[in-house]
Amino acid sequence: MRALIADDEPLLRHHLDQMLADVFPELEIVSKAANGEEALALCQQLEPDVVFLDIRMPGLDGLAVTEALSQFEMQPIVVFITAYDEYAVAAFEHEAADYLLKPIDDKRLEKACDRIRQRFNEREGASPSAGPDIESILKQLSGNKPEYLRWIRASKGEDVHLISCDEVSTFVAEDKYTTVYSSQGQHIIRTPLKELMAQLEPDSFWQIHRSTIVCVKRIKKVSRGLTGGVSVLMDDERQYSVSRRAAALFKSM
Repeated sequence: MRALIADDEPLLRHHLDQMLADVFPELEIVSKAANGEEALALCQQLEPDVVFLDIRMPGLDGLAVTEALSQFEMQPIVVFITAYDEYAVAAFEHEAADYLLKPIDDKRLEKACDRIRQRFNEREGASPSAGPDIESILKQLSGNKPEYLRWIRASKGEDVHLISCDEVSTFVAEDKYTTVYSSQGQHIIRTPLKELMAQLEPDSFWQIHRSTIVCVKRIKKVSRGLTGGVSVLMDDERQYSVSRRAAALFKSM
């Protein structure tokens, strides 16, 4: 089988390529596209069996690309990969084999690869396909999303970096963005702390102030002032105040 990956973020294209090499070694990635128009042109040129499509891309979005692919004599198997779950029904109306949410979970990717194999075998055997189990997949989207965030897509200048949550020391809310401090340096994201905290593993990350989330294992020292105030010193030597409400987190320390 031959496949194309289309996503406007180069690091995510690379990450998916690496994941597929592990879980689907017989799948050959023949090319990668950075936008919808490029994806469609490459499909016309290379005729891949499978296309992994981001939904929100510059120019033609993933749904528009799939609509155009439906006119092909041999339509490729489509798997949507996106950070947004609201397009799931529309995706399956376009006969997608699966719909994966970012950050991609290894087990969900394996299930998607199983569906691709099944769809491919049905197509090659000219047997009618029953299509994806939409009800099951929608249930997974609503109830079995990856429980916690594993990767952060962050900006530094004009570049987008993919940072593992294991590398993050602190998230600090600024005026219109959030600064991420990690072993890779200082980067910027636009996710509000409230939304971010809901996606982080609660035993690993604590919100110690309305503007600060810290990685617990990166705390070097907890200090208590004469007036009862608490502050933490991180292993990167950055120090942060702890709100009165969050101070209870440190009672056992």
